[in-house]
Amino acid sequence: MDRIDLFRIFARVVECASFTRAADTLGMPRSSVSAAVIDLEARVGARLLHRTTRKVSPTQDGAAFYERCLRLIADVEDAESLFQQTAAQPSGKLRIDVPGRIGRLIIAPALPDLLARHPQLDIELRVTDRAVNLVEDSIDCVLRVGPLGDSGLIARKIGDLSLINVASPGYLDQYGTPVAPDDLAAHLAINYASPSTGRVEDWEWVEDGETRTRPMRSRVTVNSAEAYIACCLAGLGLIQIPAYDVKHHIDAGELVEVMSDHHAEPMPMTLLYPHRQHLSRRLQVFADWLEPLLKRVIL
Repeated sequence: MDRIDLFRIFARVVECASFTRAADTLGMPRSSVSAAVIDLEARVGARLLHRTTRKVSPTQDGAAFYERCLRLIADVEDAESLFQQTAAQPSGKLRIDVPGRIGRLIIAPALPDLLARHPQLDIELRVTDRAVNLVEDSIDCVLRVGPLGDSGLIARKIGDLSLINVASPGYLDQYGTPVAPDDLAAHLAINYASPSTGRVEDWEWVEDGETRTRPMRSRVTVNSAEAYIACCLAGLGLIQIPAYDVKHHIDAGELVEVMSDHHAEPMPMTLLYPHRQHLSRRLQVFADWLEPLLKRVIL
């Protein structure tokens, strides 16, 4: 087996933390994956992986070798595609995962334009608001909104998503209209719990260049953007939401912006993908199409 292929197989095993999952994503027999890693360990003269019945993890030498493998794989792919990047038409399937409302309201309606430009490209569009494992779930890239953890993925910053404060006219008739943060003591908020962690964030605003927060009384907690907006429309409390998400409700008079001088900190919007795919022509074309689309429509 070619040495670079051994590097790719080893890197996939580390990313999947499993010989079986790595074999599934590579379309290879598990025995071939295991044999490739054994061969690689013999070539480098070091044990690269800890193996248990439950999990595979890199040794100290393996972790250092994994980082070097990623750079070598990237260099090889860079060399192989040196004269193809500008001319080659992307082909095959690109699997992407995006937040639900962005996928439904923004990306899906615009896909005919992308597919018309690139007739050999197929898109598998997954819409979730939870964290996903790109390698284990066979996903090429994910679009995420909010602060990022240390995932080891390559991050391409798309922009910052502005947030506004809104409530329904019915709610404001009942509780009054808040103008400043001091008014929030007399109000209810709808809590949004992260689908990944279950954590509920406090109400937030920026004042004198500093981010400030306060807990809010709430009678309803949700874990999806759809339910968050639906509860606000029903008059159950105030919410903080990306402006694009409720624009048509505001235009229709179904929601009203409040406390316009006290917005929360904008949330970063980022495209994430594995290092091994940083030169994928499909991914490059999609990212170059997506960024201006999002900036034009919602940023």
